[in-house]
Amino acid sequence: MRAGILKHKIDLQSHEDVQDPVTGEITEIWETQASVWAEVAPLSGREFIAANAIQSEIRVRITIRYRDDVNSDWRILFRGQIYNIAAILPDLWSGLDYLTLPCTEGVNNG
Repeated sequence: MRAGILKHKIDLQSHEDVQDPVTGEITEIWETQASVWAEVAPLSGREFIAANAIQSEIRVRITIRYRDDVNSDWRILFRGQIYNIAAILPDLWSGLDYLTLPCTEGVNNG
C-alpha cells in the first residue's frame, strides 16, 4: 500500500461503561486508542423514516494500515463525525498489510 493515499487522520475509539460510585448511574465513555492515517472514501447515502422521523445514513470505506487490536465494537472519529465499524476486512494478499473498515454514520453512535 502506498502511503500517499493515507491522507486523513482518524481516531480509533473504544468504549467503556463506568459506574458513578455515588449515584450508581452507568455512563458510556469513549476513549481514543490510537490516531492513525487512513483513506476515507464515501460510498453512499440514504434517508429513511423510522419512529416517525427522517433519519439519514452515510456509508464510507476507511482503509488503514494493519493493526491486530481493532475491534468491530470500536468507532472512528473523523473531522468531528462518528462512524460505526460494520466489519473488519483484511487485505486480499497477505492479510497483514492493511485493513478495510466499511462504516456507517448517522443511525446510532455514528
